[in-house]
Amino acid sequence: MKPLMFHDDPAFWFETLRNLGLAAYGGSDVGEVVATASRVTPGDHDGWHDAWLSTAERLETEARQSRPISARDGLLRASSYYRAAEFFLHGTPGDPRIDHAYERSVACFRDAVAHFTDITPVEIPYQDTVLRGYFYRAAGEGPKPALVMHNGFDGAAEELHFFGALGGQERGYHILTFDGPGQPSAIHRDGMTFRPDWEYVVGPVLDFLTKEPGVDPARIALLGVSLGGYLAPRAAAYEPRLAAVVAVDGVFDTASALTAHLPLPHEDAVRRAAAEHDEELDRMIAAARVQSPIMRWAFDHGRYVTGTSTTGSSWPSTPATTSGTGAPRTSPARCWCARRPMTCTTPPPRNPIRASCTGTSPHRRHS
Repeated sequence: MKPLMFHDDPAFWFETLRNLGLAAYGGSDVGEVVATASRVTPGDHDGWHDAWLSTAERLETEARQSRPISARDGLLRASSYYRAAEFFLHGTPGDPRIDHAYERSVACFRDAVAHFTDITPVEIPYQDTVLRGYFYRAAGEGPKPALVMHNGFDGAAEELHFFGALGGQERGYHILTFDGPGQPSAIHRDGMTFRPDWEYVVGPVLDFLTKEPGVDPARIALLGVSLGGYLAPRAAAYEPRLAAVVAVDGVFDTASALTAHLPLPHEDAVRRAAAEHDEELDRMIAAARVQSPIMRWAFDHGRYVTGTSTTGSSWPSTPATTSGTGAPRTSPARCWCARRPMTCTTPPPRNPIRASCTGTSPHRRHS
């Protein structure tokens, strides 16, 4: 849609629109979002933080002095605004404002969902640590279908409450949301960075879910949002316990959103990004960061969630994050990406690190 604010800053407008979108299930209020965003100067990451933090703190204070329903609703919105406050600060990973806003966001969310029926914070055993999330138990007796939900490059498990978790529970599904490696609770609590082989993440999550009473093991689906639209189909290519997978949107190549901002053909940019050193490419990226708010945020956040120190090493352009290069597919899952069917192919199992899904998406280039 045409930007209503931040006409010269697509990153700020995208995040404003994202927060507006949470209003349907109580994650924001349109007036609060517009009033907060109107106090921000385009490109001013510190000003963005200060405006959203101020709104979140005011709402939290009011909510904690309110009766239960008003407290619940205010804390849900405060949780979203705290999360927004730290969103653009990841270029300086040691900034104490990041952890402060994140911890307040989670605290507000957990105190809010305590007022709902059958929403429980969970810890899923994973390697020598845990993955954190929430289990939404559907009402009624007997086995019921279940939906596992995860976010992508920058979203949190808490945000999924407004994106379908609560709605799914209301409609008779058990819902399990979680943060995997590289996602907010894993980064903030354990310093656990991204991995592309998401099947090794989803496997332990399904182990956990199938032990829950009332979950029908023959009716489990997986839904991934944003970069999760790559991660979820990849996991489904290896995981026979999934009956269906949903990719919102279907991501064919995670690098294409970045290479579009460089004066190079896509294939050349991907190839050169894999080199140990390429000073000319580094200069191109530095220039693009100055010119594009999206590039500035993407590379800052990319270093943050991959635990890397240079722009090139955080680039998500390796074959491991590109669908279409071949992988074994053992799952009977049906793949659907944002209103369009996605067909998973079954090439010889030569490389266990790659999954192959081809499809169409209005936001991605397929070649």
